[in-house]
Amino acid sequence: MFKKSNAHLELAKTIIPLASQTFSKSFIQYPIGVSPQFIARGEKGHVWDIDENEYVDFVSGLLAVSLGYKFAPVDKAVINQMQLGVSFSLPTRIEYEVAKLLVEMVPSAEMVRFTKTGSDATSAAIRLARAYSKRDLIAVCGYHGWHDWYIGATTRNLGIPLSVQNCTVTFEYNSISSLERIVAENKNKLAAVIMEPMNSRFPDPGYLHDVRKLTSENGIILIFDEICTGLRLAPGGAQEYFDVTPDLSVFGKGIGNGYPISAVMGAQGIMSLSSEVFFSGTFGGEALSLAACKSVLEFAQKNSVVDEFRKKGTKIIDGVTSIVNDSDMGNVLSMSGHPSWSFINILGTQKYPSLMLKTLFLQEMFKRGFLILGSHNVNFSHTDRDIEQLLLAYSEVVGLMKAGLENNTIEDQLNCEPLKNIFSVR
Repeated sequence: MFKKSNAHLELAKTIIPLASQTFSKSFIQYPIGVSPQFIARGEKGHVWDIDENEYVDFVSGLLAVSLGYKFAPVDKAVINQMQLGVSFSLPTRIEYEVAKLLVEMVPSAEMVRFTKTGSDATSAAIRLARAYSKRDLIAVCGYHGWHDWYIGATTRNLGIPLSVQNCTVTFEYNSISSLERIVAENKNKLAAVIMEPMNSRFPDPGYLHDVRKLTSENGIILIFDEICTGLRLAPGGAQEYFDVTPDLSVFGKGIGNGYPISAVMGAQGIMSLSSEVFFSGTFGGEALSLAACKSVLEFAQKNSVVDEFRKKGTKIIDGVTSIVNDSDMGNVLSMSGHPSWSFINILGTQKYPSLMLKTLFLQEMFKRGFLILGSHNVNFSHTDRDIEQLLLAYSEVVGLMKAGLENNTIEDQLNCEPLKNIFSVR
């Protein structure tokens, strides 16, 4: 099933570390021998690997593909722009046009700057917050990219100076007391609180409002990292959905439908500092990605994209939850998250660790034609049939896992080495 994939993996590993440019797309996440390792093409909600196996793709380019592969309006906008040019010696008008769409759509956005990745966007927001507040310390909650200021506070801190690591502290999601303690212990030292307003769990009632109040009272810049939630929970992101407006926010992934673009936006008083704070890149105004972004935002304005995410995702959550309950597997499996970005949580047992069970889950879902890593990243092109087939696969795989747990045969069912706990991003 994966003859070409496995062969190319060995070839790629000789000159590309991890054989991938992205940690979460590598064999660390996709167990060798039972997973596709390289994709050849995609269309709508489906992809084909280099062995020509077809999958319904619920990874969706790590949430970057929001509308679908080869989505006609986006492709047309990009092709039209390509005929005019890609990168120029001066800015283009499309930079203003896309910025204006974001200002109209996102509650916190008064001014906008563009870059290419989520990591770049969060790092720019941190630099602006430090310049504005004249403070250094950052409090973080969630995943915010690979740059030193954040990753130094995680277990993947190899190569990060200790002095940089000491400039970042972490707090617990949904625990306002956790953040209050950090604020009290670091009076007048915190430049910013940066957080994912939501990932796998909903915020408790009032939690985000309490964070907003605490940061405001202490002169701390509040940054919402909406790389994943922007244009997904609501057109204006989680801040619109939960009615909490941060000082700065960053969007990315889905606003480009796979094209590399991210945006830093926020209050004019802070954003205007970017004319003095050095935040610059040759490809910040690259026109193809901006054309894609403009097409995505305009399509989302004219069509019920967010409603479609919610409807499709609700079918998945309700369907999987019913399967788990009917199978009496609630002690091992559960669902969480927003319908547009939901998670299957796999707990370990006394005999079998969670990563072993997850490996079996992935092996069997890939075998049934579903590309999935543990979340359901719904895109606009996923069909009702895709979801029906997903639930059918779940019914079979949950039953298989249940039998393996009851008969103590999980190891016998595995056709590969179990995944290892290398790094948890959230």
